[in-house]
Amino acid sequence: MEVLTNALVLVHLIGMACIVGGWISLRVRGVESGRGLSVVVWGARFQILTGLALVGIHESQKDPLNHAKIGVKLAIALACAACAEMAAARARRGSGDSKLIDYAGVLGILNTAVAALWETSASS
Repeated sequence: MEVLTNALVLVHLIGMACIVGGWISLRVRGVESGRGLSVVVWGARFQILTGLALVGIHESQKDPLNHAKIGVKLAIALACAACAEMAAARARRGSGDSKLIDYAGVLGILNTAVAALWETSASS
């Protein structure tokens, strides 16, 4: 089970890197082109899926979890994915919106900050 958990953590981190790295790349190249937007979209999707899988594994093993932190991270991840999906849909229609992709990138960074800075103890 530890190998599966480590693999999920790896994919979760790669998803975060796709969101933030893709956002930075889009800011440098220009959001209007829409090229590279799918990296951000898939990164956001992987973040949600792997995050839920990791919570499921830890719940099944009766590990103590900070459910408030998980709820906040899920809400941020869903907002990030929604912004990325809407930006991709608008880019496909030819009306790219740089604000939505900026929101997705900032939300990706915020989610990383919550993961790193929020005390992980279940009793807090």
